[in-house]
Amino acid sequence: MKRVIVDYNKLTTDILNLLVEKFPDGYDYDDIISFQNSEGKYISAVEVRTEDTVYLVKISSQLEKTMEDYFLDDEDTIEMIDD
Repeated sequence: MKRVIVDYNKLTTDILNLLVEKFPDGYDYDDIISFQNSEGKYISAVEVRTEDTVYLVKISSQLEKTMEDYFLDDEDTIEMIDD
């Protein structure tokens, strides 16, 4: 299985969908994985998986905002379809 570290700047729509699906109400402290990268820096991330890849998405205030905005846009689309 492939493991990929992803910064919020490089999120694809597919990974963002996985994040919002797994964490519809946001993530908790227990969901956060902390590790040291090859450069010796400490990274905090949340994990989402596909059949062949584990994505570790770095946590940042921008990630939280992007997930929130994406979730709200998705709700607006659903409301428009229902009307």
